[in-house]
Amino acid sequence: MKNIVTTIIIFVLLMIPLSCRANAYNDCIVDEENIDMSQSGFMPISSTLSIASTSYNIYRPTDELVRCEGITGSSESMRLVFTRILQAAPSSATVLLLGESGTGKELVAHAIHKASGRKEHPFISLNCAALPDTLVESELFGHERGAFTGATGIRRGRFELADSGTLFLDEVGELSLTMQAKLLRVIQERSFERLGGMESVQVDVRLIAATNRNLEHMVQEGSFRSDLYYRLNVFPIQLPPLRERQEDILPLAACFIQRYSEANEKKGVRLSLSAMEMLQRYPWPGNVRELENVIERAVLLVNQEGLILPLHLPPMLHSANCPNGNRSGNISRPAMLSLQERLDEMEHAYIVEALTHFQGHLGKAADALGLTERMMALRMKKYGISYKTFRHPCA
Repeated sequence: MKNIVTTIIIFVLLMIPLSCRANAYNDCIVDEENIDMSQSGFMPISSTLSIASTSYNIYRPTDELVRCEGITGSSESMRLVFTRILQAAPSSATVLLLGESGTGKELVAHAIHKASGRKEHPFISLNCAALPDTLVESELFGHERGAFTGATGIRRGRFELADSGTLFLDEVGELSLTMQAKLLRVIQERSFERLGGMESVQVDVRLIAATNRNLEHMVQEGSFRSDLYYRLNVFPIQLPPLRERQEDILPLAACFIQRYSEANEKKGVRLSLSAMEMLQRYPWPGNVRELENVIERAVLLVNQEGLILPLHLPPMLHSANCPNGNRSGNISRPAMLSLQERLDEMEHAYIVEALTHFQGHLGKAADALGLTERMMALRMKKYGISYKTFRHPCA
Protein backbone atom coordinates (compact mmCIF):
# COMPACT_ATOMS: atom_id res chain seq x y z
CA MET A 1 0.00 0.00 0.00
CA LYS A 2 2.85 2.38 0.84
CA ASN A 3 4.34 1.88 -2.62
CA ILE A 4 1.00 2.53 -4.32
CA VAL A 5 0.40 5.79 -2.44
CA THR A 6 4.01 6.93 -2.96
CA THR A 7 3.70 6.24 -6.70
CA ILE A 8 0.47 8.26 -6.87
CA ILE A 9 2.08 11.24 -5.10
CA ILE A 10 5.16 11.16 -7.35
CA PHE A 11 2.93 10.92 -10.43
CA VAL A 12 0.86 13.90 -9.28
CA LEU A 13 3.91 16.02 -8.43
CA LEU A 14 5.49 15.33 -11.81
CA MET A 15 2.43 16.91 -13.44
CA ILE A 16 3.02 20.19 -11.59
CA PRO A 17 5.62 22.84 -12.58
CA LEU A 18 8.83 22.69 -10.55
CA SER A 19 8.22 26.06 -8.84
CA CYS A 20 4.89 24.82 -7.49
CA ARG A 21 5.93 21.33 -6.36
CA ALA A 22 6.96 22.30 -2.85
CA ASN A 23 3.60 23.85 -2.16
CA ALA A 24 1.70 21.00 -3.75
CA TYR A 25 3.75 18.45 -1.81
CA ASN A 26 2.76 20.07 1.48
CA ASP A 27 -0.88 19.56 0.51
CA CYS A 28 -0.30 15.90 -0.38
CA ILE A 29 1.45 14.71 2.82
CA VAL A 30 0.33 11.19 3.73
CA ASP A 31 0.91 9.31 6.98
CA GLU A 32 2.34 6.12 5.47
CA GLU A 33 2.45 4.34 8.83
CA ASN A 34 -1.30 4.57 9.40
CA ILE A 35 -2.93 4.08 6.00
CA ASP A 36 -6.41 2.60 6.26
CA MET A 37 -8.32 1.98 3.04
CA SER A 38 -11.58 1.67 4.97
CA GLN A 39 -11.37 5.26 6.26
CA SER A 40 -13.40 7.85 4.36
CA GLY A 41 -10.38 10.12 4.37
CA PHE A 42 -8.65 8.03 1.68
CA MET A 43 -9.14 9.55 -1.77
CA PRO A 44 -9.08 7.79 -5.15
CA ILE A 45 -6.63 8.79 -7.85
CA SER A 46 -9.19 11.07 -9.52
CA SER A 47 -9.58 13.11 -6.30
CA THR A 48 -5.82 13.29 -5.83
CA LEU A 49 -5.41 14.62 -9.35
CA SER A 50 -8.10 17.19 -8.59
CA ILE A 51 -6.11 18.38 -5.55
CA ALA A 52 -2.97 18.65 -7.68
CA SER A 53 -4.85 20.73 -10.24
CA THR A 54 -6.15 23.00 -7.47
CA SER A 55 -2.66 23.47 -6.07
CA TYR A 56 -1.40 24.41 -9.51
CA ASN A 57 -4.12 27.04 -9.88
CA ILE A 58 -3.52 28.46 -6.42
CA TYR A 59 0.20 29.10 -6.82
CA ARG A 60 0.21 31.16 -9.98
CA PRO A 61 2.34 34.23 -10.72
CA THR A 62 -0.80 36.37 -10.51
CA ASP A 63 -1.28 35.34 -6.89
CA GLU A 64 2.27 36.37 -6.07
CA LEU A 65 1.44 39.82 -7.47
CA VAL A 66 -1.72 39.96 -5.36
CA ARG A 67 0.24 39.07 -2.24
CA CYS A 68 2.95 41.66 -2.90
CA GLU A 69 0.66 44.57 -3.69
CA GLY A 70 -2.01 43.96 -1.05
CA ILE A 71 -4.80 43.21 -3.52
CA THR A 72 -7.07 40.45 -2.25
CA GLY A 73 -9.51 38.50 -4.39
CA SER A 74 -10.27 34.98 -5.53
CA SER A 75 -13.42 35.72 -7.57
CA GLU A 76 -13.42 35.19 -11.32
CA SER A 77 -13.78 38.91 -11.99
CA MET A 78 -10.71 39.69 -9.86
CA ARG A 79 -8.69 36.87 -11.44
CA LEU A 80 -9.40 38.54 -14.78
CA VAL A 81 -8.12 41.84 -13.34
CA PHE A 82 -4.91 40.11 -12.16
CA THR A 83 -4.43 38.65 -15.63
CA ARG A 84 -4.89 42.07 -17.23
CA ILE A 85 -2.34 43.56 -14.81
CA LEU A 86 0.30 41.03 -15.87
CA GLN A 87 -0.53 41.55 -19.54
CA ALA A 88 -0.23 45.33 -19.31
CA ALA A 89 2.77 45.59 -16.99
CA PRO A 90 5.68 44.68 -19.36
CA SER A 91 4.74 47.29 -21.98
CA SER A 92 4.66 51.09 -21.90
CA ALA A 93 1.10 51.25 -23.24
CA THR A 94 -1.31 53.70 -21.63
CA VAL A 95 -3.73 51.97 -19.26
CA LEU A 96 -7.23 53.21 -18.44
CA LEU A 97 -8.66 51.93 -15.15
CA LEU A 98 -12.47 51.98 -15.01
CA GLY A 99 -14.65 51.35 -12.00
CA GLU A 100 -16.69 52.84 -9.20
CA SER A 101 -15.10 54.83 -6.38
CA GLY A 102 -13.46 52.64 -3.77
CA THR A 103 -12.76 49.65 -6.00
CA GLY A 104 -8.97 49.97 -5.68
CA LYS A 105 -7.90 51.70 -8.89
CA GLU A 106 -4.81 53.25 -7.30
CA LEU A 107 -3.76 49.86 -5.89
CA VAL A 108 -3.99 48.39 -9.38
CA ALA A 109 -1.94 51.27 -10.79
CA HIS A 110 0.75 50.59 -8.18
CA ALA A 111 0.65 46.87 -9.05
CA ILE A 112 1.17 47.58 -12.75
CA HIS A 113 4.12 49.85 -11.95
CA LYS A 114 5.72 47.33 -9.57
CA ALA A 115 5.44 44.55 -12.16
CA SER A 116 6.87 46.67 -14.98
CA GLY A 117 10.40 47.44 -16.09
CA ARG A 118 9.96 50.92 -14.60
CA LYS A 119 9.58 49.68 -11.01
CA GLU A 120 12.94 51.18 -9.97
CA HIS A 121 11.82 54.61 -11.17
CA PRO A 122 9.26 57.00 -9.63
CA PHE A 123 5.53 56.37 -9.33
CA ILE A 124 3.86 59.79 -9.27
CA SER A 125 0.13 60.36 -8.83
CA LEU A 126 -2.27 63.29 -9.15
CA ASN A 127 -5.98 63.50 -8.35
CA CYS A 128 -7.35 65.68 -11.14
CA ALA A 129 -10.61 66.34 -9.27
CA ALA A 130 -8.91 67.83 -6.21
CA LEU A 131 -7.56 70.99 -7.86
CA PRO A 132 -8.86 73.80 -10.10
CA ASP A 133 -7.60 74.04 -13.71
CA THR A 134 -4.90 76.63 -13.02
CA LEU A 135 -3.35 74.51 -10.29
CA VAL A 136 -3.73 71.28 -12.27
CA GLU A 137 -1.70 72.78 -15.13
CA SER A 138 1.04 73.89 -12.75
CA GLU A 139 1.03 70.51 -10.99
CA LEU A 140 1.29 68.57 -14.26
CA PHE A 141 3.78 70.70 -16.18
CA GLY A 142 5.52 72.78 -13.50
CA HIS A 143 6.27 76.49 -13.77
CA GLU A 144 9.09 78.95 -14.27
CA ARG A 145 10.04 81.71 -11.89
CA GLY A 146 7.63 84.64 -12.23
CA ALA A 147 5.02 82.61 -14.12
CA PHE A 148 2.40 83.91 -11.68
CA THR A 149 2.21 85.71 -8.36
CA GLY A 150 4.05 83.66 -5.76
CA ALA A 151 6.15 81.69 -8.28
CA THR A 152 9.53 82.52 -6.76
CA GLY A 153 11.47 79.73 -8.46
CA ILE A 154 11.44 76.93 -11.00
CA ARG A 155 9.15 74.07 -10.02
CA ARG A 156 9.14 70.69 -11.73
CA GLY A 157 5.71 69.24 -12.53
CA ARG A 158 4.43 65.69 -12.16
CA PHE A 159 5.43 64.75 -15.72
CA GLU A 160 9.05 65.70 -15.03
CA LEU A 161 9.06 64.00 -11.64
CA ALA A 162 7.74 60.79 -13.26
CA ASP A 163 10.37 60.76 -16.03
CA SER A 164 11.38 57.12 -16.79
CA GLY A 165 8.65 56.01 -14.37
CA THR A 166 4.86 55.99 -14.16
CA LEU A 167 2.37 58.86 -13.86
CA PHE A 168 -1.04 57.99 -12.42
CA LEU A 169 -3.84 60.47 -13.19
CA ASP A 170 -6.86 59.72 -11.01
CA GLU A 171 -10.34 61.08 -11.85
CA VAL A 172 -9.20 62.08 -15.34
CA GLY A 173 -12.86 62.50 -16.32
CA GLU A 174 -13.02 65.66 -14.20
CA LEU A 175 -10.56 67.63 -16.39
CA SER A 176 -11.92 70.60 -18.32
CA LEU A 177 -11.85 70.58 -22.12
CA THR A 178 -8.96 73.07 -22.03
CA MET A 179 -6.84 70.81 -19.82
CA GLN A 180 -7.83 67.80 -21.90
CA ALA A 181 -6.34 69.47 -24.99
CA LYS A 182 -3.07 70.19 -23.18
CA LEU A 183 -2.87 66.64 -21.82
CA LEU A 184 -3.51 65.23 -25.30
CA ARG A 185 -0.56 67.21 -26.71
CA VAL A 186 1.82 65.83 -24.10
CA ILE A 187 0.65 62.25 -24.72
CA GLN A 188 1.17 62.68 -28.47
CA GLU A 189 4.49 64.51 -28.46
CA ARG A 190 5.99 63.39 -25.12
CA SER A 191 7.08 66.97 -24.54
CA PHE A 192 5.68 70.15 -22.95
CA GLU A 193 6.64 73.61 -21.73
CA ARG A 194 6.53 74.64 -18.10
CA LEU A 195 3.98 77.30 -17.22
CA GLY A 196 5.55 80.62 -18.13
CA GLY A 197 8.41 78.96 -20.01
CA MET A 198 9.47 78.62 -23.67
CA GLU A 199 11.81 75.63 -23.58
CA SER A 200 10.37 72.19 -24.40
CA VAL A 201 10.94 69.44 -21.87
CA GLN A 202 11.16 65.86 -23.19
CA VAL A 203 9.89 63.05 -20.93
CA ASP A 204 9.59 59.26 -21.06
CA VAL A 205 6.54 58.51 -18.94
CA ARG A 206 4.19 55.53 -18.71
CA LEU A 207 0.69 56.94 -18.22
CA ILE A 208 -2.06 55.25 -16.21
CA ALA A 209 -5.39 57.06 -16.01
CA ALA A 210 -8.44 56.23 -13.89
CA THR A 211 -12.04 57.38 -13.71
CA ASN A 212 -15.35 56.39 -12.15
CA ARG A 213 -17.28 58.10 -14.95
CA ASN A 214 -18.51 56.72 -18.27
CA LEU A 215 -16.14 58.39 -20.71
CA GLU A 216 -17.99 57.03 -23.77
CA HIS A 217 -21.16 58.83 -22.70
CA MET A 218 -19.13 61.97 -21.95
CA VAL A 219 -17.68 61.84 -25.48
CA GLN A 220 -21.20 61.60 -26.92
CA GLU A 221 -22.30 64.54 -24.75
CA GLY A 222 -19.28 66.60 -25.82
CA SER A 223 -17.83 66.96 -22.32
CA PHE A 224 -14.80 64.76 -23.05
CA ARG A 225 -12.58 64.90 -26.13
CA SER A 226 -12.89 61.83 -28.34
CA ASP A 227 -9.24 62.03 -29.47
CA LEU A 228 -8.06 62.04 -25.83
CA TYR A 229 -10.40 59.17 -25.00
CA TYR A 230 -8.89 57.04 -27.78
CA ARG A 231 -5.37 57.92 -26.58
CA LEU A 232 -6.19 56.87 -23.02
CA ASN A 233 -8.27 53.80 -23.87
CA VAL A 234 -5.35 51.76 -25.24
CA PHE A 235 -5.54 49.06 -22.57
CA PRO A 236 -8.71 49.38 -20.44
CA ILE A 237 -9.11 47.40 -17.20
CA GLN A 238 -12.57 47.25 -15.63
CA LEU A 239 -12.58 46.84 -11.85
CA PRO A 240 -15.69 45.09 -10.49
CA PRO A 241 -17.72 46.58 -7.63
CA LEU A 242 -17.61 44.68 -4.34
CA ARG A 243 -21.29 43.66 -4.60
CA GLU A 244 -20.35 41.56 -7.68
CA ARG A 245 -17.54 39.70 -5.89
CA GLN A 246 -19.19 38.62 -2.64
CA GLU A 247 -16.80 35.71 -2.16
CA ASP A 248 -14.05 38.30 -1.57
CA ILE A 249 -15.84 40.15 1.23
CA LEU A 250 -14.77 37.91 4.14
CA PRO A 251 -11.10 37.57 3.04
CA LEU A 252 -10.95 41.36 2.66
CA ALA A 253 -12.55 41.80 6.07
CA ALA A 254 -9.99 39.41 7.58
CA CYS A 255 -7.16 41.47 6.06
CA PHE A 256 -8.54 44.70 7.49
CA ILE A 257 -9.13 43.10 10.89
CA GLN A 258 -5.51 42.00 10.99
CA ARG A 259 -4.28 45.43 9.89
CA TYR A 260 -6.29 47.48 12.38
CA SER A 261 -5.91 44.99 15.22
CA GLU A 262 -2.15 45.37 14.96
CA ALA A 263 -2.43 49.15 14.61
CA ASN A 264 -4.58 49.38 17.76
CA GLU A 265 -2.72 46.65 19.67
CA LYS A 266 -5.76 44.39 19.97
CA LYS A 267 -5.47 40.62 19.89
CA GLY A 268 -7.88 37.88 18.86
CA VAL A 269 -10.33 40.13 17.02
CA ARG A 270 -12.66 38.11 14.80
CA LEU A 271 -16.07 38.26 13.15
CA SER A 272 -19.15 36.62 14.63
CA LEU A 273 -21.36 34.54 12.35
CA SER A 274 -24.16 37.13 12.38
CA ALA A 275 -21.67 39.91 11.57
CA MET A 276 -20.33 37.85 8.65
CA GLU A 277 -23.86 37.44 7.30
CA MET A 278 -24.47 41.17 7.54
CA LEU A 279 -21.25 41.97 5.70
CA GLN A 280 -22.14 39.55 2.91
CA ARG A 281 -25.70 40.86 2.48
CA TYR A 282 -24.90 44.55 2.40
CA PRO A 283 -24.60 45.98 -1.17
CA TRP A 284 -21.46 48.09 -0.40
CA PRO A 285 -22.06 51.22 -2.51
CA GLY A 286 -18.69 52.53 -1.31
CA ASN A 287 -16.99 49.24 -2.27
CA VAL A 288 -13.72 48.13 -0.65
CA ARG A 289 -13.04 51.56 0.87
CA GLU A 290 -16.37 51.44 2.71
CA LEU A 291 -15.69 47.90 3.94
CA GLU A 292 -12.31 48.99 5.27
CA ASN A 293 -13.89 51.89 7.17
CA VAL A 294 -16.58 49.61 8.65
CA ILE A 295 -13.98 47.10 9.87
CA GLU A 296 -11.74 49.80 11.33
CA ARG A 297 -14.71 51.14 13.30
CA ALA A 298 -15.68 47.65 14.50
CA VAL A 299 -12.14 46.90 15.69
CA LEU A 300 -12.17 50.08 17.76
CA LEU A 301 -15.57 49.23 19.31
CA VAL A 302 -15.01 45.53 20.02
CA ASN A 303 -14.73 44.45 23.67
CA GLN A 304 -12.06 42.32 25.36
CA GLU A 305 -13.55 39.09 23.99
CA GLY A 306 -12.55 40.28 20.52
CA LEU A 307 -15.76 39.07 18.84
CA ILE A 308 -17.25 41.57 16.36
CA LEU A 309 -21.04 41.47 16.78
CA PRO A 310 -23.87 43.23 14.86
CA LEU A 311 -23.96 45.99 17.47
CA HIS A 312 -20.38 46.93 16.44
CA LEU A 313 -21.46 47.52 12.83
CA PRO A 314 -22.85 50.88 11.58
CA PRO A 315 -26.59 51.59 11.15
CA MET A 316 -26.74 51.13 7.37
CA LEU A 317 -25.81 47.45 7.72
CA HIS A 318 -28.95 46.90 9.83
CA SER A 319 -31.27 47.77 6.94
CA ALA A 320 -33.81 45.54 5.18
CA ASN A 321 -31.10 43.84 3.11
CA CYS A 322 -29.26 42.65 6.22
CA PRO A 323 -30.06 40.25 9.08
CA ASN A 324 -31.97 41.65 12.05
CA GLY A 325 -32.98 44.69 10.03
CA ASN A 326 -36.30 46.28 9.05
CA ARG A 327 -37.65 48.23 6.10
CA SER A 328 -37.95 51.50 7.96
CA GLY A 329 -34.18 51.57 8.43
CA ASN A 330 -34.56 51.90 12.21
CA ILE A 331 -32.11 49.79 14.17
CA SER A 332 -33.69 47.09 16.29
CA ARG A 333 -31.93 45.25 19.03
CA PRO A 334 -30.63 41.89 17.68
CA ALA A 335 -32.73 38.94 18.83
CA MET A 336 -31.29 36.86 21.67
CA LEU A 337 -29.56 33.76 20.32
CA SER A 338 -29.92 30.33 21.88
CA LEU A 339 -26.93 28.71 23.60
CA GLN A 340 -26.39 26.37 20.63
CA GLU A 341 -26.49 29.29 18.19
CA ARG A 342 -23.94 31.12 20.30
CA LEU A 343 -21.69 28.07 20.38
CA ASP A 344 -22.02 27.56 16.62
CA GLU A 345 -21.20 31.21 16.07
CA MET A 346 -18.04 31.01 18.15
CA GLU A 347 -16.97 27.73 16.53
CA HIS A 348 -17.46 29.26 13.08
CA ALA A 349 -15.45 32.33 14.10
CA TYR A 350 -12.56 30.24 15.49
CA ILE A 351 -12.41 28.12 12.31
CA VAL A 352 -12.31 31.27 10.13
CA GLU A 353 -9.66 32.77 12.41
CA ALA A 354 -7.46 29.66 12.19
CA LEU A 355 -7.79 29.39 8.40
CA THR A 356 -7.01 33.09 8.05
CA HIS A 357 -3.93 32.81 10.27
CA PHE A 358 -2.55 29.79 8.39
CA GLN A 359 -3.54 31.13 4.94
CA GLY A 360 -5.95 28.29 4.17
CA HIS A 361 -3.62 25.42 5.20
CA LEU A 362 -6.15 22.88 6.47
CA GLY A 363 -3.72 20.70 8.41
CA LYS A 364 -2.11 23.53 10.38
CA ALA A 365 -5.49 25.13 11.16
CA ALA A 366 -6.90 21.83 12.40
CA ASP A 367 -3.84 21.20 14.56
CA ALA A 368 -4.09 24.67 16.13
CA LEU A 369 -7.74 24.00 17.05
CA GLY A 370 -6.98 20.55 18.42
CA LEU A 371 -8.94 18.77 15.69
CA THR A 372 -8.11 16.08 13.19
CA GLU A 373 -8.24 17.09 9.56
CA ARG A 374 -11.35 14.95 9.10
CA MET A 375 -13.15 16.66 12.00
CA MET A 376 -12.07 20.03 10.65
CA ALA A 377 -13.38 19.17 7.18
CA LEU A 378 -16.75 18.10 8.61
CA ARG A 379 -17.13 21.35 10.53
CA MET A 380 -16.12 23.40 7.50
CA LYS A 381 -18.75 21.55 5.45
CA LYS A 382 -21.33 22.29 8.16
CA TYR A 383 -20.68 26.05 7.91
CA GLY A 384 -20.04 26.16 4.18
CA ILE A 385 -16.41 27.26 4.58
CA SER A 386 -13.81 26.59 1.87
CA TYR A 387 -10.05 26.71 2.60
CA LYS A 388 -9.49 28.16 -0.89
CA THR A 389 -11.11 31.41 0.20
CA PHE A 390 -8.21 32.08 2.56
CA ARG A 391 -5.37 31.42 0.10
CA HIS A 392 -5.04 35.12 -0.87
CA PRO A 393 -3.79 37.00 2.21
CA CYS A 394 -3.22 40.72 2.24
CA ALA A 395 0.42 41.90 2.42
